[in-house]
Amino acid sequence: MTNLCKTPLYSSYGTLPGVRCIDFGGWELPVQFSGIQKEHEAVRQHAGLFDVSHMGEFLVEGKEAQAFLQRVTTNDVSQLEPGQAQYSLLCYPDGGVVDDLLVYCKGPERYMLVVNASNIDKDWDWLIRHVPASVQLENVSDAIALLALQGPEAARIIAAVTDPDITNLASFRFRENVQLFGVKALVSRTGYTGEDGFEMYIPAAEAPAVWEGLLCSGESYGLIPAGLGARDTLRFEARLPLYGQELSATISPLEAGLGFFVKLGKGDFIGREALQRQKEQGIPRKLIGLELLDRGIPRAHYPVFAEGQQIGEVTTGTQSPTLKRNLGLALVDSRFSALSTPLEVEIRGKRLRAEVVAAPFYKRSR
Repeated sequence: MTNLCKTPLYSSYGTLPGVRCIDFGGWELPVQFSGIQKEHEAVRQHAGLFDVSHMGEFLVEGKEAQAFLQRVTTNDVSQLEPGQAQYSLLCYPDGGVVDDLLVYCKGPERYMLVVNASNIDKDWDWLIRHVPASVQLENVSDAIALLALQGPEAARIIAAVTDPDITNLASFRFRENVQLFGVKALVSRTGYTGEDGFEMYIPAAEAPAVWEGLLCSGESYGLIPAGLGARDTLRFEARLPLYGQELSATISPLEAGLGFFVKLGKGDFIGREALQRQKEQGIPRKLIGLELLDRGIPRAHYPVFAEGQQIGEVTTGTQSPTLKRNLGLALVDSRFSALSTPLEVEIRGKRLRAEVVAAPFYKRSR
């Protein structure tokens, strides 16, 4: 893995005993530190710290920045005020998804986009194709490290190390120039685990000091480092989509159950016509939750059957670490999406009984 990209934090954990790194989209990233189950439980019960510095960050500035983002994203950027973030999507004209992303409003003419690591180059090229001359784009991905502190103890941990106190931030709100171990950071109340938490955007060179400081300060609260394995099982239980599985160029936001983030009434945007037509004619496929009733674990791309015919496939599946149930998300023919619909999942040539169940599978108590 000598040719893989490494985050600014790799030196802080790359040689830790127990850490196991993998090739993740060209990055050498930790899949686990002490075990996926242990890290998953820590985030659900206490707190976990993730290195997600491989994510991409683009700055968007100029008098027409808002109008540009309204044109290329599905959500309504005009509803954002400075200090507020928004989940959104970039779509192709046919309604397929270029990527899902976060839009941060830093000011009336200043925004930051946070995109998936595997899509940085594709997203950048897509935006460059559509940006007007009056809007400036800057790819600052290499200059920024991103840490995610997640779990029910996250607020108590961060309260002790930030100035000013940011624990009164509402969900999807952020503050810039927060002092964190002597480093200025943008801190947002966002995450990808289904738990309360904060994400910290930090100058790349300063990231190791913040990583080590947080782990030291949070140790008494049960904070441990967590890897991509737990991040995936956590987001799966909360029914948060992963690009390439629940979203893709051939899966629309409406099929993925993300219609709330597609504001068809805001005016024209790329993909609007196709998505409007899909809504009016009926969404052909839907993302559903399923549970295996026979013994087995549904995995991505396993075929799903109903009434003797294949109706779709699993997008993500595992044994839920929290619920101890064999669960999956699957994209299926909408006719078979009602709760309790009997299904079959084919595993190694054998069809096992399953049924449609409600998702998300896990919701935190507030």
